[in-house]
Amino acid sequence: MPVYEYVCQKCDTHFDLLRSISQADSETCCPHCQAGGARRALSRFASFSKSSDGSTTSVGGSCGSCSGGSCGSCHYH
Repeated sequence: MPVYEYVCQKCDTHFDLLRSISQADSETCCPHCQAGGARRALSRFASFSKSSDGSTTSVGGSCGSCSGGSCGSCHYH
């Protein structure tokens, strides 16, 4: 099952849920404020590029572990 990103219409909390494709656009409850009506958000995907020294850097998005916030593993802000 895919992971989808949602945003609460009441408190603007962003969160991820593992749901079937048929449930992807169904409203859900916010895990932060428990309000109903959280809707699916457009997710950005991460692309990674290798530099000449072999290190990997994030380009154009966040990694899956930080869900769009500041992250120590990919250094996305």
